[in-house]
Amino acid sequence: MARLPRLTLPGYPHHVIQRGNNRQPIFRSAADYGHLLGLLYDNSRKFEVAVHSYVLMGNHFHLLVTPETDTGLPGMMQAVGRSYVRYFNDLHERSGTLWEGRYRSTLIQTDRYLLACMAYMDLNPVRAGLAAEAGDYPWSSYGHYGGLRSDRLVTPHSLYWTLGNTPFAREAAYAELVRAGVSVPQQDALTRSVLSGWALGEPDFVADLQKQTARRVQKMRGGRPINSSTKDVGKKDI
Repeated sequence: MARLPRLTLPGYPHHVIQRGNNRQPIFRSAADYGHLLGLLYDNSRKFEVAVHSYVLMGNHFHLLVTPETDTGLPGMMQAVGRSYVRYFNDLHERSGTLWEGRYRSTLIQTDRYLLACMAYMDLNPVRAGLAAEAGDYPWSSYGHYGGLRSDRLVTPHSLYWTLGNTPFAREAAYAELVRAGVSVPQQDALTRSVLSGWALGEPDFVADLQKQTARRVQKMRGGRPINSSTKDVGKKDI
């Protein structure tokens, strides 16, 4: 079956993940992390993509972004991916592919999932045992939102500003949100949606998205009625 094109619509937050090929490391030094952040900064501005949140892990990275155009996100990811592979291969004297394949992405409903997605990303290093707390990990946008440092790459989403009337209030509220964690159902939903490419949100949100694109935004159920011979079809795709 032909692979569906990515779902990309301007003005909506997109959760993005790019993995290393065969889960191999894509960073070997602090300089590598810094180089990718520099590429993201330059190309997010070139392609008009607001980067709200990010986390760079050893063999993959997550972004939460809002593109201003329907070509902005693909353009940014292609430019960043190609430039980083050239840099990484030249520096580490290697050749061949670095990425698992094309990046994965999906749209998420802002009011229901945006802050949860940010916390989910910031807690990735904690879940992986790389840091005791989100603020201990240097390669995420948590430091910016937690008031630990200013990050030029980050453009806060308007929803973040509703957390408080002052910078201190917003930082404290966001830190508490991350400390509270993300529920297992939310984690599962965020993971499944970005890997599958299906939009994540309530039925009305998904229905509204479908009116704006010819590409299906939600997985369709099989047309045959469920019976003893068909009830297990498709379970491996869940």
